[in-house]
Amino acid sequence: MEDLVIASNNKGKINEFKVIFPEYNVIGISDLIEDFDVEETGETFEENAKLKSEAAARALNKRVIADDSGLEVFALNGEPGVFSGRYAGEGKDDDANIDKLLENLDNELDRRARFVCLVSMSAPGEETQLFEGIIEGEITLNKIGENGFGYDPIFYVVEKNKTMAQISPEDKNEISHRAKAIEKLKAHFKDDQ
Repeated sequence: MEDLVIASNNKGKINEFKVIFPEYNVIGISDLIEDFDVEETGETFEENAKLKSEAAARALNKRVIADDSGLEVFALNGEPGVFSGRYAGEGKDDDANIDKLLENLDNELDRRARFVCLVSMSAPGEETQLFEGIIEGEITLNKIGENGFGYDPIFYVVEKNKTMAQISPEDKNEISHRAKAIEKLKAHFKDDQ
């Protein structure tokens, strides 16, 4: 079974990749490089994904996949955007991030939002490939559901009539922003074979 290295220390993301790529031995970067961390200095999801995959590919001298993703809320001019993981501070605390977002939205009637994911694939001597996935939704007034991570408990998916945290992991892996980006990545793999 071929290895597929994911430049992430986020166990939730790595597990999603394992479900979507059962034909590969999915490995998180921390299993290969201790304390791997790339400063996300990009202003877009695309720039941050590329920073991570290119740094990891150089360090390992092999193909690496990274992603950068987050939540964009229309009424907040796209916040939290690239700061989704650290919206309430550097601690990357999901509950604190949700609390800050709900507080900033307050009584705003326009609660439209979208999750965006940019998957970046880099390999030595090859041009980095990018794949984007988006899912549209709305922000709820409070947390609903126990599944998922991040902003899932407050992200309502209209066509499912549920928040992302109420959707089973299997269903989420069919409709999520990450799943959509990864489907494009999978199609790219098939085209190369």
